[in-house]
Amino acid sequence: MDIGAGLERVRALGSKDFWLAVLVTQRRSGEPAASVVNAGVLNHPLTGEPVVALVARGASAKLKHLRRKPQATLVFRAGWDWIGVTGPVELAGPDDELPGLDAEAVRQLLRDIYHAAGGEHPDLEEYDRAMAEDRRTAVLIRPESFSSNPSGADHVDSE
Repeated sequence: MDIGAGLERVRALGSKDFWLAVLVTQRRSGEPAASVVNAGVLNHPLTGEPVVALVARGASAKLKHLRRKPQATLVFRAGWDWIGVTGPVELAGPDDELPGLDAEAVRQLLRDIYHAAGGEHPDLEEYDRAMAEDRRTAVLIRPESFSSNPSGADHVDSE
C-alpha cells in the first residue's frame, strides 16, 4: 500500500473511533510495549511530509522506549477494519530537541497534533500550560509501511 492510500485509511478509521490507536514500542528487553493513545495525521513541521503524530507525557515509559529505539507502530481500528502504520520516530519537546523547532514552534505543534487527533479545547492557553507542566512531547512517526486487513473483509472467529 502506498503512503497516500495508507494515510487515507488511517484518516478514515481514526475519525470513526475518536482517533484512538494502539501505540507499540519496544522495551529494553526487546518485548513489545503497547498503550492506547490519541493520534492523527498532519504535515511534519519542518519537511511538510505527512506524518502520524501523538502527544506523550514527559515521564512516560513510551518516551523512554522511543528515545532508546526511535521506531514505532500505531494501529487504528473501527469495528473489524484496522490499519497499522510503522516507521521511524522523531521527538520534539522540552526534553527532546528537534533541531529547527524553537519552543514556540513546539507549542504550536502540540496544538496541531491535538487538533489532528480530533481534540477541541475551550481554552488553548490552559492547554498550553498543562502541556508545559507535564513536559509533553510531540511524537512524529514517518510512515514507511502499512499492514491491514482488506477493506470490507469478513472476520471469522476461531473457536
